[in-house]
Amino acid sequence: MATLELRGLNKTFDDGTQAVRDVDLTVADGELSVIVGPSGCGKTTLLRMVAGLEEVTAGDVVVDGNRINDVRVDRRDIAMAFQHHALYPHMTVAENIGFPLHVDRVHQTVIERRVADTARDLRLEEVLDRRPAQLSGGQRQRTGLARSIIRHPRLLLMDEPMSNLDTKLRTSLRSQLLAIQRRVGSTTVYVTHDQVEAMTLGDRVAVMRAGRVVQCGSPIEIYRRPVDTYVAQFMGSPPMNLLDAVVEGGADGWVLRIGRHRMSIDDVAGRWPGLDQLVDRRVVVGIRPEAFQRAPHGEFELSVRYHEHVGAAQWVHALIGGRVIRVAEALSAEPAD
Repeated sequence: MATLELRGLNKTFDDGTQAVRDVDLTVADGELSVIVGPSGCGKTTLLRMVAGLEEVTAGDVVVDGNRINDVRVDRRDIAMAFQHHALYPHMTVAENIGFPLHVDRVHQTVIERRVADTARDLRLEEVLDRRPAQLSGGQRQRTGLARSIIRHPRLLLMDEPMSNLDTKLRTSLRSQLLAIQRRVGSTTVYVTHDQVEAMTLGDRVAVMRAGRVVQCGSPIEIYRRPVDTYVAQFMGSPPMNLLDAVVEGGADGWVLRIGRHRMSIDDVAGRWPGLDQLVDRRVVVGIRPEAFQRAPHGEFELSVRYHEHVGAAQWVHALIGGRVIRVAEALSAEPAD
């Protein structure tokens, strides 16, 4: 299919707003790479520059080693799925899906087969004869997604294509989309604000903030080794708890003092070179909600405020040292007091 490289990419709008700042990113051939971040971080602008819908202020968009900044949109062999799909109202679903192949002058027999296959993948078989006005919002969005996928482009760009779907359908469609991408093999860049989508879909994930890529890596790498507190809290549900602490070291080993609580960190101290330089200094400690375990004589004593039941688990909201934290706990455990 294709490799994609973004080299020092920048975008500054006419009003002086710098939406994208010095982005370097590589997407391997056949990879599904996810760009995740909050609204306004520049992820959609980045995608539009790759597609050729936004002019690049500085830097290069390189596909298979060739700079394509000045290549016309219709000659890039790039398909883009949008959050809001503009379907042709006078065409049926089948005609909408197959339209890009008609433009490419593909034989009608091939078009019919590809439309049937794509519709089956996205569960649109029963509405192929309907027009957009007769569809639900979710069906319209899946039709637009099918129209983007059917061409099997060398590069597929997706800008929050499932954001208008309900939770159940979105969960189902994620697995279908992943299966389609693996079968077709198109190099794919998927933009979302949903960290769950990022973690479940991406071969690699790029986390953006204020126009920059803060961290890029595999989903598990970003989850386990976030580069800063922004990534730590953005990637995870519930988000990571951040607590102020003081490092203590001595004959009794390494300890973190959090309020009136003291927690031994001897078993992990080896992972932190230069820990001795942090003695008696304030640090920020990140603890994932699922890392807490009940113990009759644990190192933390929590003051529980309330809990939320979320299926097979509950989120316990508690106080420690005057700070509210969240604890993820399986419901098979004893209910919190």
